Amino acid sequence: MAIVAAAGMAGAFTGSPAGAANRTAPLPASGFNQPAAVQAEQALTAQTAAALGLGGGEVLKVRDIVKDADGIEHVRYDRTYNGLKVVGGDLIVKRDSDTIKSVIYNRGATKVGVPSTKPTLSQAAALAKGSKAADFKATSNKGALVVFAATGKPVLAYEVVTSGVKADQTPSVLHTFVDAKTGAVLAQDDEIKTGTGNSMYSGTVSIGTSGSFSMTDPSRGGNWTTDLNGATSGSGTTFTDPDDTWGSGTTANRQTAGVDAHYGSQLTWDYYKNVHGRNGIFNNGQGARSRVHYGNAYVNAFWDGTQMTYGDGSGNARPLTSIDVAGHEMSHGVTEATANLNYFGDAGGLNESTSDIFGTAVEFSANNSSDPGDYLIGEKININGNGTPLRYMDKPSKDGRSYDCYSGAVGGADPHYSSGPLNHWFYLASEGTGSKVIGGVTHASTACDGSTVTPVGRDVAAKVWYRTLSTKLTSGSTYGNARDGAINSAKELYGTGSAQCAGIAAAFTAISVPAGSATCGGTDPEPPTGDNLIKNPGFESGAANWTGTTGVITNSSSKPAHGGTYKAWLQGNGRSTTENIAQSVAIPAAATSASLSLWIRIDTAETTSSTVYDTVKVQIVDGGTTTTLATYSNLNKNTSYVQKTFNVTAYKGKTVSVKFLGQEDYSLQTSFVIDDVSLVAG
Repeated sequence: MAIVAAAGMAGAFTGSPAGAANRTAPLPASGFNQPAAVQAEQALTAQTAAALGLGGGEVLKVRDIVKDADGIEHVRYDRTYNGLKVVGGDLIVKRDSDTIKSVIYNRGATKVGVPSTKPTLSQAAALAKGSKAADFKATSNKGALVVFAATGKPVLAYEVVTSGVKADQTPSVLHTFVDAKTGAVLAQDDEIKTGTGNSMYSGTVSIGTSGSFSMTDPSRGGNWTTDLNGATSGSGTTFTDPDDTWGSGTTANRQTAGVDAHYGSQLTWDYYKNVHGRNGIFNNGQGARSRVHYGNAYVNAFWDGTQMTYGDGSGNARPLTSIDVAGHEMSHGVTEATANLNYFGDAGGLNESTSDIFGTAVEFSANNSSDPGDYLIGEKININGNGTPLRYMDKPSKDGRSYDCYSGAVGGADPHYSSGPLNHWFYLASEGTGSKVIGGVTHASTACDGSTVTPVGRDVAAKVWYRTLSTKLTSGSTYGNARDGAINSAKELYGTGSAQCAGIAAAFTAISVPAGSATCGGTDPEPPTGDNLIKNPGFESGAANWTGTTGVITNSSSKPAHGGTYKAWLQGNGRSTTENIAQSVAIPAAATSASLSLWIRIDTAETTSSTVYDTVKVQIVDGGTTTTLATYSNLNKNTSYVQKTFNVTAYKGKTVSVKFLGQEDYSLQTSFVIDDVSLVAG
């Protein structure tokens, strides 16, 4: 959080802001679980198996690929043996181009064959064993033969999966491995591992754990929390516990801060995933590490890419791990991976406020009765020692240093205080002017110009700001850029002339940010009335009426359609490729207007906020002349479909080709998904 001491508290605690030279290294924003890359690698598995000298009957199946910046690939494989899944037979191949550099075999199991794949024990007997081993009434009980190589010499076994609800009302999906010869229970593993944590700020909460038991959350990319054991750097040791009940709710137990940090980490992951479609800090499906340090006077919690430090100067440490603070810190990592805003000038305030905005959004999303949502920052951690919060979003100047309104002086202030105007904007856009009680706290806000602001709602404001951060801002953006970016984002999300856009703009006016080039009006051509000249416009008839690259038009469930189930999915390969689709259309000569529109969704593994790597072009081909109407790239990523409309009246009386051309560089996928195309002449 890069927290700065309040008046009278100077020197009591320190911190390093996101963007500072001495911050910890971020998680690698490399290719992670790229479907196209996995498919390409799968085609080479026979060659790989031969190169590794695997035993007869062993077949590799690619699970995922992580590609380093230098081109080194780490390919994780699962194995089957004579068609049976091998439990514990996974391995990782480190490869540079076609050269295998090293191999890591799970438990050193280079061979996983068994003498026979014919069981002695019947499947019915194995199912009964699995059901009996469960301590709940089963709603489902099924089993299959596997090779079990997870704990010792490979043996033929049944994997019995028993589902139900335990007596304490927690769900269970229990995997019981039963020796197919002796009937002995070899091991059990419940898919659902939800630990109980006694946190300091949030009461008794459920946290994602794994194993027996580790503060590692496989359902959220492997988010994990470690104890630095008094150190101020390093990885630390992952918290473990014998009974999956963690902490005591006080700092007397070392696990308590870990519970709050881990809980905040999972809440933040869920918020970004469920609300913005973001898959982890770097949007690559990889979890983050929280690191907790105990010292004589302070507790640190770290997230890869960001850092926060706290000490109250008296030796009485309080963890800086409340929900909004956890969300704040992880959001610094999201900012780094997107706009990478500087930590000085206007951008510094935008950077710090972005974390306040999303920390607040996470707190509301958590809906935790012990820490209800409000527009106070760090109200639970008592950082000032007098019960006051760190910052106030409804009236930032209440902290004695922050700015309520934008002016030329804001850019020269510390980012924690220059964040005030944008925090004020978020509150006004979310809740409007006037007084109200939120989360048990009385909030009251006024506009800098004395106007009355009608709110658009917190969810709208947060979605607009996320899109602005991820698609509009650069490292040195100003408050003026923020206003233009937010207005354009609101138009893209909610439409030109929408009430949401008007409310977003009004809130910027209310904090004294001057109007820029963006307005909620616009001259984008409206689709004229008439019949759609595009045939099979939603691709629901597959590739009918379209020409181009085979396989682009698909009903794959990996990417959502805008309507129906089919869509055109260009690129997303994670390697150098070019793909296109096109359709010939005759535009009547008598037309007074003609409009081409489409819906597009863009997701990418690229993490840059400034460099174009992958593109899709919307083109009109008129004889030998190709005109590009628009180019979209990895910089235009969006979590939902956005409609784009183009005036093509100039082509009336001609037969032209509507073409979509995608190009991708050598690594890191970008998927351009297009649906519901129309060309209407009026």
